[in-house]
Amino acid sequence: MSDSAVRYLNPTPRYSDAAIYGPVVYLAGQVPTDASADMAGQTQQVLDQIEALLKEAGSDRGRILMAQVIVKDIHDVPAMNTVWEAWFAGVTAPPRATFQAPLVNPDWKIEVIVTAARG
Repeated sequence: MSDSAVRYLNPTPRYSDAAIYGPVVYLAGQVPTDASADMAGQTQQVLDQIEALLKEAGSDRGRILMAQVIVKDIHDVPAMNTVWEAWFAGVTAPPRATFQAPLVNPDWKIEVIVTAARG
């Protein structure tokens, strides 16, 4: 792949799970697969999806450049942080912005967007 080529992971007519451009991978917002789970469970689901997409793109959690965490209820941040901190054990946690906002599915508690370096 040349440096000017853009590669998309799992493209659909509406969006792609990720775009890879040169040494950087941009992930779409990842949301839970089981909306009935609590915040810790939903956070783990989202982080597992991120890990799989980063691997497919040639990256990993230790190469995340920036994370944006959207939560439905700011009071759920401590539960999210417990899972988040465990997931980043052994690597440096990236810069992160966390904010409360309504999510498309009212049962989702979290959505995470990351940008990562490849290689």
